[in-house]
Amino acid sequence: MATLEIKDLHVSIEDKEILKGVNLTINTNEIHAIMGPNGTGKSTLASAIMGHPKYEVTSGSVLLDGEEVLEMEVDERAKAGLFLGMQYPSEITGVTNADFLRSGVNARREEGDEISLMKFIRELDSKMELLEMDEDMATRYLNEGFSGGEKKRNEILQLMMLKPKFAILDEIDSGLDIDALRIVSTGINEMRGEDFGCLIITHYQRLLNYITPDHVHVMMQGRVVKSGGEELARKLEEQGYDWIKEELGIEDETVEQEA
Repeated sequence: MATLEIKDLHVSIEDKEILKGVNLTINTNEIHAIMGPNGTGKSTLASAIMGHPKYEVTSGSVLLDGEEVLEMEVDERAKAGLFLGMQYPSEITGVTNADFLRSGVNARREEGDEISLMKFIRELDSKMELLEMDEDMATRYLNEGFSGGEKKRNEILQLMMLKPKFAILDEIDSGLDIDALRIVSTGINEMRGEDFGCLIITHYQRLLNYITPDHVHVMMQGRVVKSGGEELARKLEEQGYDWIKEELGIEDETVEQEA
């Protein structure tokens, strides 16, 4: 079992504190969901863990099996087994989807142990079939001209091919119709197991109709303010967030307007 520990994480952007002491522990064989209104720090958490240069970690730590992630370069974090499924994936002209994926797979393997071309193609074809992706997606330039749904499926394809220890999926469900949501969920559920842990950031309970989380957390004012099981997500769908604000005496849940 591997463990990702986020300890008292404080993060600022342009001298404004966004995360104000996030604590979270995720083990492999667990799926955690973070929910909360806009502007509460959810995407900042994902970006900070993966080392986005825009975000400054002012204190706290992120430990992967006891090793400090914050001391690693971005590529080292990926090689160590972290993966970020982005809300808005970038388009890269001149690099085919297949070439990008094969390079990513080999980057996590030892020199001399690169995946053979035939094994890679068989695995890629299998994963693309599961995700109901057209065959030409492999030879198209990375995300170039992809629809929103195709980009999100492609993020899950990368996840399934790279097989990280931990995936952080930042609003992977945003903009998806019901069929695309089902397909994306199928890929995530396919990854569940003893060697994989996942943190899903979402606004909507609908994704959790397809993926049953082991733990659900609510973020407000740049910190985790409440945690529970899947029943918490159902209650949020039925009643919204006002009951939490009332219970905790929170008038404004956002980071931006907090005094």
